[in-house]
Amino acid sequence: MLKLGFIGAGTVGTALSARLSGRAYAVVAVSSRSQASAQNLAQAVNGCRVFDSQGVADNAELIFITTPDDAIAQVASRIKWHPGQGVVHCSGADSTAILRPAKDSGAEVGVFHPLQTFASVKQAMENMPGSTFALEAGEPLLKTLKDMANALGGQWVELKAGDKVLYHAAAVIACNYMVTLLKLATDLWQTFDVPPQQATRALLPLLRGAIHNIETVGIPQCLTGPIARGDVGTIRKHLDALEQTAPHLVATYRELGLQTIPIAVAKGRIDKNQAEELRVILQPD
Repeated sequence: MLKLGFIGAGTVGTALSARLSGRAYAVVAVSSRSQASAQNLAQAVNGCRVFDSQGVADNAELIFITTPDDAIAQVASRIKWHPGQGVVHCSGADSTAILRPAKDSGAEVGVFHPLQTFASVKQAMENMPGSTFALEAGEPLLKTLKDMANALGGQWVELKAGDKVLYHAAAVIACNYMVTLLKLATDLWQTFDVPPQQATRALLPLLRGAIHNIETVGIPQCLTGPIARGDVGTIRKHLDALEQTAPHLVATYRELGLQTIPIAVAKGRIDKNQAEELRVILQPD
């Protein structure tokens, strides 16, 4: 059985180690800047012991570096690696290049990034099944990582080193900026005296409906709203109201609208003339 070690016992490291140990992988070693975090992980996983980072490398065959991204290269450079072991990090934006010291020592190197939002260990473990894992590695490590993704109930996509930054930017747009957009929407609700928590509760079913439509109908057919209908009058009203009440949101509203027009055209509900009329309205003055 492949012996796994984790350097870093934060949200990702703890969730991955717990999930993998529950799928017949042997998690035998952990280290962390926080001794308490390392002890908590070790207590949660049968057969896992706390070491320093070199001890993890000495006792495991496949080592996950699950530290914050900025620390990965430093960790990789200070450990004595050896041929025959695998070293993997879980950064979304970085390639295997930051594991160069391990590769130069004869270890196999790879990336295993869960495309998921992990706000806490509990949520990470709940959200992981069904997630896609972005992989970068050569064989035979690549097959091992594919098997792990499958064992975790997920899918996998293989990326080249040059793909990683745009892959991660796409994840930020889809996930983190959705949070930002919801915050902007709840701020608008406060202008008519609805507090943020109540506004969030009211808007969440709308978000869930949109996600359900994306999943079941797909883009572009899932697009609804005034741009999808070519409703110029409503767009004008939105812009006028925002100019008066929330002028700082006008530029964001215009840009999002402009990016939505091609989706509406692809859906087939508006023609090129309607699309151009919308563009004229939404273009900055």
